[in-house]
Amino acid sequence: MSPKLTWKVLRKDMAIGPRSPLFLWMIVLPFAMTLILQVAFGSLFNPEPRLGIVDDGSSEITAQIEKMDGVTLTLLDDAEELKRQVEANDLDAGLILPAGFDAAVKGGEKPDLQFYVGGESLASNRIILTVTAIDLVRELEGSAAPVTVDVVNFGTVGLPISVRLVPVIVFYALVMAGIFIPGSNLVEEKEQGTLMALLVSPAKIGDVLTAKWALGTILATVMATATLALNQALGGNWLQVLVVVVIAASLSSMVGLLIGTFAKDSAMMFGLVKGLGIFLFAPTMFYIFPEWPQWIAKLFPLYWIIEPIWHVSVMGGSISEVWFELAVAVGITVALIPVVGFVARRVQAQMAAR
Repeated sequence: MSPKLTWKVLRKDMAIGPRSPLFLWMIVLPFAMTLILQVAFGSLFNPEPRLGIVDDGSSEITAQIEKMDGVTLTLLDDAEELKRQVEANDLDAGLILPAGFDAAVKGGEKPDLQFYVGGESLASNRIILTVTAIDLVRELEGSAAPVTVDVVNFGTVGLPISVRLVPVIVFYALVMAGIFIPGSNLVEEKEQGTLMALLVSPAKIGDVLTAKWALGTILATVMATATLALNQALGGNWLQVLVVVVIAASLSSMVGLLIGTFAKDSAMMFGLVKGLGIFLFAPTMFYIFPEWPQWIAKLFPLYWIIEPIWHVSVMGGSISEVWFELAVAVGITVALIPVVGFVARRVQAQMAAR
């Protein structure tokens, strides 16, 4: 295998690639999915904190909040309805102000302040509303906070659904660039007869396959990184994120190479990808539904690249904390090399026999 010949094949593929509709679709899909999903679930435009109030005594606190910018206020008449909306995540927080609350505070008493927080609300919104409520009570009394704030969380405090969808979007970036591009490129070479022409040149099958794998790895790295950046998931440890993404792109590209080597034509390749779709996609569902048994996700190969991306980029963890997952991903990639080589040699023999 010659690095020089590999580079020539790679350069040729990169020059021809942008002409393909699949290449353009690979670029558009992750960005379109980000826009649709983030707008649909409200995180792209940082929604205002949503506060509900049951005010039985025309409190000055309610009047002050009504004048505020940046807080969406909902006035309710029933405490149970307030709790229901907070629990259903229709409100980020709820405040109950009983009759005589203002007078009790001004008189030096310390009444309990019933303040409910939704477990699915954004952490930033919970902090804003909690601090706002405390500050308004201080202002009402004129000194240090004279109340005991009883904060009740409904449900397990978790990440918003828009954040949990990031692995899904990154998965499609890896699949489109890492699996479809090298796979379809190789199949197209077979269908057009250019693969046979390459193999009768000084280039060997190893040079061609390495170039296809490198093409998928480069494109998958670029698209996955761009997708994470668009979803504000690169964080401060971007270099570690890049390392994780490169490993993920390498594995996905190797899977694409295996499919492209095995498939005889485009119909067969798309059929294989479609048939394996659920098997490949399955690990991402465990981030959307974290209450599912997480050990099941480890049974799927792409879990070992999705989990490191999730942990290092979205959760801001260290690469040292997912070294085992990365080692498994690298191991799977290396283990697929002889499999791809075996299938490729059989295909080459069949082509030569024609």
